[in-house]
Amino acid sequence: MKNQYLKAASGMYINYFLLGMVNIILASNMPSLTEQWDTDSTGISYLIAAIGIGRLLTYGLSGVLSDKFGRKPLIMVSSVIMGVFLIGIPFSPTYEMAFVFALLAGISNSAMDAGTYPALTEMFPESAGSASVMVKAFGSLGATILPFIILFLTTNQLFYGFAFLVPAVIYFMNMFLVLSASFPSKSEAVSKEEDLHSNRFITEPKFWSEGVALIIIGFTSTALFTVSQIWLPSFGQEVAGMQSSSAIKLLSYYSVGSLISVLLLSILLNKWIKPVTVILLYPMITLLTVIIILTIHSPIVLSISSFFLGASTAGIFQLTIAIMTELFWRKKGTVTGIVATASSLASVILPIATGLIAKSGDISHIFLFDCFIATIGILAAAFVYYRYKKLKQHQTIFNHG
Repeated sequence: MKNQYLKAASGMYINYFLLGMVNIILASNMPSLTEQWDTDSTGISYLIAAIGIGRLLTYGLSGVLSDKFGRKPLIMVSSVIMGVFLIGIPFSPTYEMAFVFALLAGISNSAMDAGTYPALTEMFPESAGSASVMVKAFGSLGATILPFIILFLTTNQLFYGFAFLVPAVIYFMNMFLVLSASFPSKSEAVSKEEDLHSNRFITEPKFWSEGVALIIIGFTSTALFTVSQIWLPSFGQEVAGMQSSSAIKLLSYYSVGSLISVLLLSILLNKWIKPVTVILLYPMITLLTVIIILTIHSPIVLSISSFFLGASTAGIFQLTIAIMTELFWRKKGTVTGIVATASSLASVILPIATGLIAKSGDISHIFLFDCFIATIGILAAAFVYYRYKKLKQHQTIFNHG
């Protein structure tokens, strides 16, 4: 990484470390929140959905604003809005007000994505895949740490809201770090991109072919991630006969697999393997793992499979954006917003669709549906892999240094 951008990159990664906490903070504080607003777990799930809706409605606009006004303003605004959400939730007197704050969190998330991913690819164009996938690593780390913070507050009978207020303070402090950091100017970024891409492709990439395929991968990658996170514990209980406490641990194995995977990717990408190879290989591993889960109903096998599911669904969304911004570099913010919109759509649709499937009474059907999604992702990735080879001046997907 170039030293002049280390401060900016650090600020962006801190944002995503905190976002990892935000992604699970409502569900993790469900008992306190249900009591505060006199609601139930379904009410809290609607708040979580509101975050997804906020993202879905604003990703497109955020991407356009990122291209027009630059990455830095969007990232700073996203920090302020997320801080408002984190302060607002524990002090919201009504459920309706909390719902508005949840929508704001979604808006902040979309602005953060639309500013951060293009900024990272502009700062580190030769290692865009590694820089992008580290976003996932920091998010996973934040999600791992938050439960320990909540446990500390509960054990010491402290106000649950500190779990919200501490990240809020860090968001505001980090905003000043980002403010003082150096970002590539628009003209500098364009100049570097023109130099980088002038001889990179034989022909101009086509949005309506490889672009659409990448949008599909943006959807399927999030869909596979969502299905596993929601239904693994239920599958462990109902199909593998695991106890509730053991079934919940499947998500821990999943998270460990996810974190190890993205850390390995950050080292291996570009030097030994290209992002376009990973987005094809990983869904194949996911499909094979789900088939094993459906075939062998053993708690031990399910525990090991959960690790591989976490590993093979991690980082695909980030790498999809990295490839999309490489192919369509003139509108990085816009194409990031489009892929992220597809991802958000999956996060809204999949819980509803799989919930309807679960009502049929056989939870195995959900993972059969998961196989179907993985297959679509593989087909789309195979097409992108083929087209990428055709577009490249030097048709080398694996780089052995």
